Amino acid sequence: MELGSLVKILSDNEKATELEWFKRVNIVKGLAKATSYLHHECFPAIVHRDISSKNVLLDDECEAHISDFGSATTLDPDSSNWTPFAGTFGYSAPELAYTMEVNEKIDVYSFGVVALESIMGEHPGDLISSLLSSPLHAVDVLLKDVLDQRLSPPKRQIAD
Repeated sequence: MELGSLVKILSDNEKATELEWFKRVNIVKGLAKATSYLHHECFPAIVHRDISSKNVLLDDECEAHISDFGSATTLDPDSSNWTPFAGTFGYSAPELAYTMEVNEKIDVYSFGVVALESIMGEHPGDLISSLLSSPLHAVDVLLKDVLDQRLSPPKRQIAD
């Protein structure tokens, strides 16, 4: 893909500032559509198991494409879907370490991490750790505090 991986762009200050809010929202929407396609339009359903910013490639229109299906698997409704761990630490659903059961939920968790990374401009590991280890009533995170500081705050815009 022409622009490379999302992680490569977000880690480069100049390229990250060119990736304004409207483009980031469209990247997240494109990733959501691609993930939904794998889970709901393919039969049997495909679970990618390694959705991460390094596996989201952007074309010259900033359209997101999921890459690296090396650890992907199909869901067989007639058998158990237990499997050894596959994926990238920091993007994998925490429950996968305990259950080793592959289902669509593990891709949805990874999608959420990439969505947060897109708006934060960096991997949200510290934020996720604090959210998972704190009682819900003790968490007080404001959106403006986690937005990528390299960009000016988003204006009221409507995405396509």
